[in-house]
Amino acid sequence: MKALMVVASLLLLGGCATDGQAPWTAMLAPSSCSKLSAEQELSLNLVDDLANDGKLHASLANLQGLPDNLVEVRLRKAKVYRLLGRNEAEPLYRGLLGTCLSADAEHGLGQLYAARGDNGQAQAHLQRAVRLAPTNENIHNDLGVVYLNQLRLEDARFEFLTAIELKQNNQLATLNLITLLIYQNNWQQAAEIVSRAHLTPEQFTDAQERAEKLKSPVKAKAAAGNQVAVVADPQPATIK
Repeated sequence: MKALMVVASLLLLGGCATDGQAPWTAMLAPSSCSKLSAEQELSLNLVDDLANDGKLHASLANLQGLPDNLVEVRLRKAKVYRLLGRNEAEPLYRGLLGTCLSADAEHGLGQLYAARGDNGQAQAHLQRAVRLAPTNENIHNDLGVVYLNQLRLEDARFEFLTAIELKQNNQLATLNLITLLIYQNNWQQAAEIVSRAHLTPEQFTDAQERAEKLKSPVKAKAAAGNQVAVVADPQPATIK
């Protein structure tokens, strides 16, 4: 009887600590993924190269020949499906929660909800991702994007600066910080960062346009399904 009470207590405590996720999932999640074979690593590198070149369909075709029991394969499928705007992405990401790739899964779900304009859900997933992978600059950048879209400017600034300090040449976070500064009419600091980061006039113009969208409620509402700022792994053909 005493053992049952202890188990029940652990379940209650676990439910509070995991933000609505199954308590045992977080407790039993492996800390690292199984080691891949040299052939599997080579295949996944090819998949990544194709995706980075914008050849998403070719990347997906190569993934179809790899075993689905590998979490690394399922994660890449989820990313490609997300970038293609396919519904298969969300269940794949959710299936990775509680695995060694939980942080990536939460990140992907956050990006999905941000693209849908659901900043509340996006924020929840990205906050969990940050807790799971606190030194991942891309997650900090994307959480900053969500805060910026909500006009939580100090929170957004904090996340962009964190991303920049974690990776000095992080142009995505730098562009987003410039967008925030222009929105605040802090042109001098924005210009200093542009000069220091060696950004192009086109990049500065892009940041200025994004800031103008933030200032216009009508435009922002019309574009509710798109991030105003720059997310970590945008689709090359459609999102800047």
